[in-house]
Amino acid sequence: IKMILFRKFRVLILMVFLVACTMHIMIDLLPKLEKRAAGPDTGNGGCQCAHIPSEEVGSWGKQRIRSAVEPGWPDKHTLRILQDFSNEPNSNLTSHSLEKITAIGERLEAFKRMKQFAGAADNQKTLIGDASGGKTVSVPVVSRLAALFEHPLYKTDLPTITDDDTLFNVNTDIRFYPKAAGNQEWHNEANAEDDEYPPTGDVTADSYPNWLRFHIGINRYELYSRHNSVLDALLKDLVTQRITSVAMKSGGTQLKLIMTFQNYGQALFKPMKQTREQETPPDFFYFSDFERHNAEIAAFHLDRILDFRRVPPVAGRLVNMTREIRDVTRDKKLWRTFFISPANNVCFYGECSYYCSTEHALCGRPDQIQGSLAAFLPDLALAKRKTWRNPWRRSYHKRKKAEWEVDPDYCDEVKQTPPYDRGSRLLDIMDMTIFDFLMGNMDRHHYETFEKFGNDTFIIHLDNGRGFGKHSHDELSILVPLSQCCRRSTHLRLQLLAKEEYQLSHLMEESLVRDRLHPVLIQPHLEAMDRRLRLVLQVLAVCVEKEGYITNLGDF
Repeated sequence: IKMILFRKFRVLILMVFLVACTMHIMIDLLPKLEKRAAGPDTGNGGCQCAHIPSEEVGSWGKQRIRSAVEPGWPDKHTLRILQDFSNEPNSNLTSHSLEKITAIGERLEAFKRMKQFAGAADNQKTLIGDASGGKTVSVPVVSRLAALFEHPLYKTDLPTITDDDTLFNVNTDIRFYPKAAGNQEWHNEANAEDDEYPPTGDVTADSYPNWLRFHIGINRYELYSRHNSVLDALLKDLVTQRITSVAMKSGGTQLKLIMTFQNYGQALFKPMKQTREQETPPDFFYFSDFERHNAEIAAFHLDRILDFRRVPPVAGRLVNMTREIRDVTRDKKLWRTFFISPANNVCFYGECSYYCSTEHALCGRPDQIQGSLAAFLPDLALAKRKTWRNPWRRSYHKRKKAEWEVDPDYCDEVKQTPPYDRGSRLLDIMDMTIFDFLMGNMDRHHYETFEKFGNDTFIIHLDNGRGFGKHSHDELSILVPLSQCCRRSTHLRLQLLAKEEYQLSHLMEESLVRDRLHPVLIQPHLEAMDRRLRLVLQVLAVCVEKEGYITNLGDF
């Protein structure tokens, strides 16, 4: 009797299992059967045009099934369409304007003003109606940015540059660049997997891709020259070049992607995580805030206006998550994190230390997402960089304070410590301090220099994503290093930027209008920069009156 009961129990378990499997299969097939039963004549009717951008999203499941049978890719049953568990009501609002609709009218007016700025380069003129209502008179539009760059303070000469002062020698070092010395269009897809493209014939530097010409132009004193025509061409490439592969960048607390282009250039992509109006909550620590893509873009333009030229070129781009990320990546860990949200948007979250989960997924609308693309610096194998700990680094702890916050003699100790006891390194730190304060960036823990130039070179302003988080608060502790004063040339340029005929906020607005994702900054952030500039000038006025300029450390 016991054996009979045991057999019946096993049969019952088997039947339950078969019923569960049948129901699972029916649930999977039901959407397809409904779609087939609906037929081709039913659907969206007159609303088809409004849904054209999401056609790829609708076919994502089919593409996923097709790609699942390809070798090297996971089986389709291992990929579940996950739910978006974000408790943030605006979590799916991540592309195109992605701003509040109520602000559209105000931004249109701002855009009209900025078009006047942009038109100055092409000698455009504005027509103003006469008071009588009859004639119109033409008034030339004056570009503040062009006038600024024509000022004598922005035309100072660098020291004579020798071979030892350039990062690369075009005639010898360029052969180490694979796939670089040739036509930048690279239309021959059949050779895409070749390891070397040695130059043939007489190849000039002008025929190199713009990213390589940017690398060649780096020297001891600057990443790029003031009037370098390659810069605008490189910014255009970052927006228009076809993306051929995508991979996740290792390390870091938040997701960043390495994108490779058709001309073999590379850029670091930081996707949009917050709208432009969202400020960092007052209870957030500086090290737990999101990185902002628009902060990276604005930082490049601010660095250029300050005449530092130490931030690699950055441009905003609207990326198709389906075609330009998922379909071209060979990173299986990244590919597996793609899913369709309940709002029918394409999302992914990748892998990183923090903020890489379904709760913090990056979602498009439906598959378009904004992001910043920062041009890569030369490969470390070709141009080694040294990483330095910022002397005024914060503690990155909820309770502990950094040494400079508690030691009154800390500044004097820094001035006696190499490399800050000679050369221009300490002055570069002061420049970086001003740069960070204008952005409100508290996250400057390290900086880098090119090893070839030793200690007698500029510092590179990398990783600016935590700037422009608050426009209603000025973090005065960032200015602590300025007790050592700054360069005289930097002080004079800051005074120039505070004048009414230039004004930093207007210069930034004019410069940022060229970016594809404009408006990059909302008006309160622009106004905050003017306010912070006045604070910097107040601190420097006291310092210069008390200590004078530091003249024995150089001014380059």
